[in-house]
Amino acid sequence: MPQPNNQNPPQPSPPNMISTKDQSYLTDMLSWNLLASKKAHFFAQQCHDQEVKSALDQAGQMHQQHYQKLLQYLSHNPSPQVSN
Repeated sequence: MPQPNNQNPPQPSPPNMISTKDQSYLTDMLSWNLLASKKAHFFAQQCHDQEVKSALDQAGQMHQQHYQKLLQYLSHNPSPQVSN
């Protein structure tokens, strides 16, 4: 006996709204990446070991790139409506 198909078909594209929780998460991600970038830069400036300094610089650059990617995405996509 065949099982009834109770699944909805997949949406062709995501809805043009995000939840309040998602918006908070995006804001947190921006804050975390910016803070991590600033901290890595600060500690790299304080460091005398070139290997550690290089690792901190790389980590700071990575967080700065993530921050820029998030900002770029959010600025090129219309601000979605927020649903609760």
